[in-house]
Amino acid sequence: MKFITKRKLRIVRDYIIGWTLAFIFLSIVRGIGTIEVSSVQFQFWQSISISILFGLIFGGLSGIAQLIIEEKLYRRISILKLTLLRLITIILLLLLIIVLAYYIVTTFLGESKGLIAFAGEAGSFAIYFYIIMVDLFLGFLRQINLMLGENNLKNYFLGKFYTPREEKRIFMFIDLQSSTTHAENLGHIKYSKMLQDCFIDLGVVVENEAEIYQYVGDEVILTWRLNDGIRNNNCVNAFYNFKNQLLKKESYYLKNYGVLPFFKAGLNSGIVTVTEVGKHKKEIAYHGDTINTAARIQEKCNIYEKELLISETLKKALHTNKFSFTKLGNLLLKGKDKEVSIYSIQNKIGE
Repeated sequence: MKFITKRKLRIVRDYIIGWTLAFIFLSIVRGIGTIEVSSVQFQFWQSISISILFGLIFGGLSGIAQLIIEEKLYRRISILKLTLLRLITIILLLLLIIVLAYYIVTTFLGESKGLIAFAGEAGSFAIYFYIIMVDLFLGFLRQINLMLGENNLKNYFLGKFYTPREEKRIFMFIDLQSSTTHAENLGHIKYSKMLQDCFIDLGVVVENEAEIYQYVGDEVILTWRLNDGIRNNNCVNAFYNFKNQLLKKESYYLKNYGVLPFFKAGLNSGIVTVTEVGKHKKEIAYHGDTINTAARIQEKCNIYEKELLISETLKKALHTNKFSFTKLGNLLLKGKDKEVSIYSIQNKIGE
């Protein structure tokens, strides 16, 4: 991993919490109202302490393994192969836990039998099966979280999307330039592969706290809570980080597709309504004029030959010397009654 980010720490934290709770649950089930069949006997609170220790170690290692799989292998192999790889990983971690547990019982509890005999104790294989199932379950939850969007799973379980509510948000509509030409030149299959690669590279925006709301054809909608998007100019930096990521891989795109993809984007902020929609296929949806305006602003990029446009509302909320803004005029956007002032953005550093 290149560097530590809040997102990566959050993933490791979630795995630590998940594994700690799983081990504590196992201690409660095995320690209250049951008789331990193995020769090693733990007092209940002793077992809880060991569960917390194992949760920290096992959860941390499991979370790091998940990060490596997501960042290095997710697009290279199928979900089935990923599951098998994850199974191999958890078995290796399980062996580490067995060795650690053996060290604890021989050092502090006076156990004298060998490692193999300890690992094959009566009832041990039920625990091993439990650990494997817990890991697969946590991996399943992680995949659901990726599908719903980072952090939405918790809010979904808490029912925060069941009733429509208002939020102050920033939206960015980011669209591939000359998409029709690319599709004609590359053909539909190769064009789709190029979009896949572009959207994988778009993953860098999560380091700017962006939430990927929707993929619509060759267009992506990003969103931030207002404070998250303004902080450190995240909403603007996300675009340039994505652009720089594509430039870093210029040779790859030219070799495979004969073109370096170029994207244009429009930004706006305001109040939107967020709610859960659908019955047979549920989705978290945002509604409101803020989103429509962001889409209309993005459509003006071609007219003004600019790669990034921003509304005056959002410009006023940003406090930065890194970017320069040029007013393009007061435009009456399609579907709106009032004019909206639009600005182009230039990055003063490295542009």
